[in-house]
Amino acid sequence: MTRGRPRSTAEGTARRAVGRVVAPLVSVALLASPLAACGVLPELPEPVPETVVPSLVAPDDPAGSENLSPDGFDAVRRMAVRIRNVRCDGLSTGSGFAVDSRTLITNKHVVDSSRSLQLLTYDGRDIAAQTASVAGLADLAIVRTAEDLPSAPTLAAADPAPGDPVTVVGYPEGGRLTVTQGSVIGTTTDPLNENLGEVLVTDAPVEPGSSGSAALNDAGEVIGVVYAKTSTDKSLLVPVSTLQTMLGDESAFTALPECDA
Repeated sequence: MTRGRPRSTAEGTARRAVGRVVAPLVSVALLASPLAACGVLPELPEPVPETVVPSLVAPDDPAGSENLSPDGFDAVRRMAVRIRNVRCDGLSTGSGFAVDSRTLITNKHVVDSSRSLQLLTYDGRDIAAQTASVAGLADLAIVRTAEDLPSAPTLAAADPAPGDPVTVVGYPEGGRLTVTQGSVIGTTTDPLNENLGEVLVTDAPVEPGSSGSAALNDAGEVIGVVYAKTSTDKSLLVPVSTLQTMLGDESAFTALPECDA
C-alpha cells in the first residue's frame, strides 16, 4: 500500500481550523440603478461591532512603526490602500498594498467585473488606477497607478513558521484603516482552488473588505496576502513565496477583462 506524505502537527491543526465554509472578503453594496445581465449581489454585511474593531494604534507594532511621517502615520499604515470597485452590477470594497512606488497588490476577486477602480490612500488622497491585471491561478491582482504611492513594504524572503506573529493592515467593511494581530497556525490546501497548493492559516481577525490586505511579520515584511475567512473565523493568506514566484513570471498575470454590462 502506498503511503502519502505524513502531515505535520501544524498542518493538521491548520486543516481542522479551516472548517468547511470559506468566504472571500470583499465588502459589497448594490447600485440603485437596475441591474443588467450580471447576477444580483448579496446585501451589504451588518456593521462590525465596535468591540471587535481594534484601535488604529495596535500593540507591538511591527518594525517600521517608529518611522513616522509628519502626519504621525508609520510606514506600515502608509502602504495600505482602500480599493472601491465600481462594477457592472454594484459596488464593492477591498484592500491593497504597495509593492513599489506605482504598483499595488490585491486580490483578483477585489477587482473582478470592474468598470473603474477608485483608490484611496491612508491620508485620504484619491489615486488614479491606470491598468489592472489578474492571476490565472492564485487570487491575486496587480494594479498600476498614475501617481506615486506613499510607502511600500519589503517582501519577506521566506514564508513564516507556525507560531510566528502576524499583523494585518487594511480596510475592513470599506471603513477606516485598521490593524489586527494574531499568529500563524500553519498551512492547508487552498479550499477555493486546490490547484494552488498550500496557503497560510492565521488567527488574525479579518472581515469583509479585508481582502487584499497585507499580512506582515514582526519585521514589517509582507508574509502573505489576505484573501478569505473560514467558518471558524480563521484568515487565509496567499503565501509570500507564491506572490514572489508569480511576480517573477510575466505570464502569470493577464489584463483584467472589461466589465460586461
